[in-house]
Amino acid sequence: MEKKMRFGIKSKIIIGYLIVIICLFIAFIVLNSQISSLQKERNFIIDHDIEVHDLTNRIEKHLLDMETGQRGYIITGEASYLEPYNSAASSWEKDYNALYQLLNNNPNQQEKLEKIKGSIQDWIEAAGEPTIALKKENNTKELQQFFEKDPGRQYMDDIRSQFTSFRNVEKKSTETRATELDEKNQKIKIGLYGLLFFVTLISLVIAVVLSNSIVNTIKEVTQTIKRITASKGELKGRIKVRSNDEIKDLGLATNALLKNIEERNWLQTNLAHAVTMYQGIASVDKLAEKFLFTISEMTGASFGAFYVREENDKGNLFVKQAAFADQKSEAGRASFLIGEGLIGQAALEKRTFVINDVPDTYQLIASGLGDVKPKSIFIVPVLFEDEVIAVIELASLHEFTALEKELISQVIETFGLTINGVIRRMEIARLLKESQAMTEELQAQSEELQTQSEELQMQSEELRMINEQLEERTKDAEEKSFELEAAKEDLEEKAHQLELNSQYKSEFLANMSHELRTPLNSILILSEMLEENAAKTLSEDEEEYARIIHSSGKDLLALINDILDLSKVESGKLDVLLAEMNMSELPDQIERNFSHVAEQKKVQLKINKAQDVPDIIHTDEKRFQQIVKNLLSNAFKFTESGSVTVSIQRVADHRLTTAMRTIDTDCWLEIAVADTGIGIPKEKHQLIFEAFQQADGATVRKYGGTGLGLSICSEFAKLLGGWISLSSEVGKGSTFTLYLPSLSNGLIDYEKVNFAYEEVAVSVEEAEPEAEITEIDHPVQPVEPSLQDDENVFQDKRVLIVDDDQRNIFALKTALAKQGMTIMTAHNGIECLEMMKNSEPFDLILMDIMMPQMDGYEAMQKIRGELKLVDLPIIALTAKAMKNDREKCLEAGASDYISKPLDLNQLFSVMRVWLVN
Repeated sequence: MEKKMRFGIKSKIIIGYLIVIICLFIAFIVLNSQISSLQKERNFIIDHDIEVHDLTNRIEKHLLDMETGQRGYIITGEASYLEPYNSAASSWEKDYNALYQLLNNNPNQQEKLEKIKGSIQDWIEAAGEPTIALKKENNTKELQQFFEKDPGRQYMDDIRSQFTSFRNVEKKSTETRATELDEKNQKIKIGLYGLLFFVTLISLVIAVVLSNSIVNTIKEVTQTIKRITASKGELKGRIKVRSNDEIKDLGLATNALLKNIEERNWLQTNLAHAVTMYQGIASVDKLAEKFLFTISEMTGASFGAFYVREENDKGNLFVKQAAFADQKSEAGRASFLIGEGLIGQAALEKRTFVINDVPDTYQLIASGLGDVKPKSIFIVPVLFEDEVIAVIELASLHEFTALEKELISQVIETFGLTINGVIRRMEIARLLKESQAMTEELQAQSEELQTQSEELQMQSEELRMINEQLEERTKDAEEKSFELEAAKEDLEEKAHQLELNSQYKSEFLANMSHELRTPLNSILILSEMLEENAAKTLSEDEEEYARIIHSSGKDLLALINDILDLSKVESGKLDVLLAEMNMSELPDQIERNFSHVAEQKKVQLKINKAQDVPDIIHTDEKRFQQIVKNLLSNAFKFTESGSVTVSIQRVADHRLTTAMRTIDTDCWLEIAVADTGIGIPKEKHQLIFEAFQQADGATVRKYGGTGLGLSICSEFAKLLGGWISLSSEVGKGSTFTLYLPSLSNGLIDYEKVNFAYEEVAVSVEEAEPEAEITEIDHPVQPVEPSLQDDENVFQDKRVLIVDDDQRNIFALKTALAKQGMTIMTAHNGIECLEMMKNSEPFDLILMDIMMPQMDGYEAMQKIRGELKLVDLPIIALTAKAMKNDREKCLEAGASDYISKPLDLNQLFSVMRVWLVN
């Protein structure tokens, strides 16, 4: 059933006003339309009718000019009189055509015009042109005969009468239009009054409906509250409100208050009843039975067992003392050790267990009609002085409510004191009985003392044996003390072994980095040189092979870096550098780094940043950027079509959990990366955050990857004080959400970080070339060389390569020889020193660090110290990059430091700087 739409009082009033305003607006539109229509008709009358009369007059004027010119010429014979005739003869037809076109909607008038045109043409043909021609021929006799008959006069009279009839018709048409315009104006007035009445009526109806809905609802709430008040403490009545507005909110809040008060009353009543039931009970089993019966009645539990702690040779044992709804011997196991089963585990951890998914093999609840499996199990330990002295297990056919759990918890808080009191009273009673028995026995012994001397002697012997036993126990205690000391030493030895293992792990990872990066360095350098194909000796396929080898080498390097990062995170030795980060630049950075990926895959990239996101936050920007890039890379990898959306917003205060509020932070940010890709099954949501894990085998085969990215992201997020959540559905896409605090006051206590062991440091350059360049940190900032000096800086320079790996020597020697340099090689520090003593001076040395016989550190120290070559540039190259190796290289005498695998552009750039200087 759909949720009823909320319709508040404010909304009702606003909607009422809106309806009135809309009605007024509609009335205004209708009125404006009518007025516009009137204006158009008025303009038509003015423009059309005046134009018709004007054109009619002009045609008559032309005709009059023609007649005047004709008669003047005939009388005087002067040609000047023909000018108005000729001008009018050429103009009257233009005005006629315009008038005819203007009357295209009046065929009758057009027919009259056609008759007028015919009459004019007849006059011209019969009277105008012939008389002028006769005058030109000076034929006076025929002219005199013509004017005696004068047929032109009759034509003129006909034309004038036709024009008079034409004007009369037009005048009547104009009067008719004016009359229609007046009638329409009157209708508009009537319509305006009707609209005004209609809007007023609607306004009144809306006002009445709104006021009744508000007042009636308030009356209903008021009557309900009065009925509850008159019920004298009966709180079961509830306010029912049909409307969905603020009055309903008031009713719901009142109902919630009544429910809370009712629950508190129920809780206090049952708690008081449970406390009073313990009075007068002197044995634990009776107390247990009474408790199970009472608490089952209160909570609706259908089955229960009560276990009390007892001490024996095996240690603390929890023994069943009572059961509910079954025979004591059949209701579950008779006893549990600490940590054994859920009863023992609850006693060990001192915490409550609630199980709602009950297995089919659990104890069935018996009734007259059969056995029923419970739906919920509630196991709670009873504490006294922070020690578990009893464990209670309850089973119910329904799930325990929060109120029932709270009742049991509050009862248990003081129940431990009651159980301990009963046990103490039972112990006192037992000791009293034993004391009484011993007193009676001593009295009997006193009476028989004189006659039982042999018995006294036997007792003396028994005392001696007891003393011997005590001595033996003392020796046993000393032996146990020695054993404990030995166990302590054993634990210390194991702790030392753990420290050594951690050190060995760090050293192993460093050596692994060296052993992998050393051959990888040769692969990357040689494949890059083959890819460039400077000599143009390779085919396009061979160039493609070289590009694939180079790309695969970079992928392997990224995998090595991921493994080292994960190792540092797991060992707790990854530094977190908190600083200010500009969030306003984040959308541009994402757009710049991933827009080309989106275009390549034809996937839409959307970036949404809320207005309330602060411009500056405090976090580790490098780790933050790495998390965002990994999430976006995954999103594009698994999305074939659709879109990838990045949403950046601030977590509202009402959404902050208790755990989030405990962290000292300015604000919490929520960065969500949503895609429309393949999705992830729910059962894999936790698995994908583990190292080397992905959603399933098919995904791995189709999309590739190592499964380290999300694991590293998750660990980085924890280091930054946040976490990553996942929402996904197979076939519809996934949404990874990073919750991150702004840590202006810091997060990590660096004094607690253990610096005793050497940390595997180097996560080399990231995939982007810009990142690789920024990681080169020169200890000395030399002056930039001029362009002229830089053109032939490598030509004929003598360079010594010192490396124990022949593959690296071959790769470097090939690359440098192409630049015109003279290359010499040495396989360790000793050979390097011998060559420098016995050969010409070198312009630059490329020095590997890890070498047999004499490593790079010692060789550089001897070059600077014994050989006094202080200004000779030495660039240290190494694949085993520890955290402080760079500083050690510079202290040993290196001019600069580059980690393997080498980037040739980076190497040439560093060499160029030192050779020029």
